Amino acid sequence: MSAASIVLGLSPGALKEALLAVGIPQKAAAMRTRQLWNWIYVHGARDFAAMTNLAKDFREAMAARFSLARPDVVTEQVSADGTRKWLLRGEGGQEFETVFIPEPGRGTLCVSSQVGCTLNCRFCHTGTQKLVRNLTAGEIVGQVMAARDALGDWPSTGENRRITNVVMMGMGEPLYNFENVKAALAIVADGDALALSKRRVTLSTAGVVPMIGRAGTEIGSALAISLHAVRDDIRDRLVPLNKKYPLKELLDACRAYPGLSNARRITFEYVMLRGVNDSLAEARELVRRIAGIPAKINLIPFNPWTGAPYECSDWAQIEKFAEIVNRAGYASPVRTPRGRDIMAACGQLKSESVKQRAGERMAQLRSAELARMPS
Repeated sequence: MSAASIVLGLSPGALKEALLAVGIPQKAAAMRTRQLWNWIYVHGARDFAAMTNLAKDFREAMAARFSLARPDVVTEQVSADGTRKWLLRGEGGQEFETVFIPEPGRGTLCVSSQVGCTLNCRFCHTGTQKLVRNLTAGEIVGQVMAARDALGDWPSTGENRRITNVVMMGMGEPLYNFENVKAALAIVADGDALALSKRRVTLSTAGVVPMIGRAGTEIGSALAISLHAVRDDIRDRLVPLNKKYPLKELLDACRAYPGLSNARRITFEYVMLRGVNDSLAEARELVRRIAGIPAKINLIPFNPWTGAPYECSDWAQIEKFAEIVNRAGYASPVRTPRGRDIMAACGQLKSESVKQRAGERMAQLRSAELARMPS
């Protein structure tokens, strides 16, 4: 990243203050802020020289003081099903992943909020990577912009956009990086910026109960809950955060989510693990637990990764589970695994540098073992 001040992620007010701080006159600052905002977020300008309706001396002054850099794209992988995964490098060289999932009539971008994660959910590959740091607001919104660059998806207000939905379901727990996520999603949902309506933005949490109400009030996006179990003893193992915020507290917070209605339902995510949480009794308990909450349930076939302690439920069992939930009046689509061949499916994300170091360690161990073997 450039040593110049990074503009991405600043609110309009903060951008105006930055301009004032470098000598832009008060009378001109508001207009300049609007012009820069439009070039950066509507047109995706990557440098000030591209802003051709601004005076050349102003553009040169901005380029000398500010940077429009997105996170750097380290690698791009494309799945056989069209899913794309980018490994991005942010400030300080840390890496994180972003995934684009194309579907007929829509395209969903899965965005990360942290490098690594603190939650250690046992079925999740990201949870095996220790938390390095929170991503900045600029790095979060920069993921959307880097994806738009790669997809040729500018201007942001144009018709037939490829990215139609953003989900905070990548690496990390968004509610443990609340202020930066809030700032980034304000830009994503700004009609004069990245221009996605709040109903097309979803924030997923493993259940940071004290922050759920604030998310509804201050961010206003759709809410998804990584539920995955209907008994505290099982959820304690799968999602250790449950020990701090057990199911009753979590579901009470869901019932109180601001703006909750049949038109604004909560999505409960439920990964299907063979012999762990997939019994028909648990399907019936799920229905009982969420009674009264406008909701849909996404049933997620477990996506395997090397060393994972679980296996995916049998397809017939998933269908029986879904039937019980459907009969109770809840939509329960079974999420089709996407991007498995490039480790881009739900629960599979992990920084490539970490995977590479782990692979190198395994190779070193194998070499040492071979060296100890008699010839």
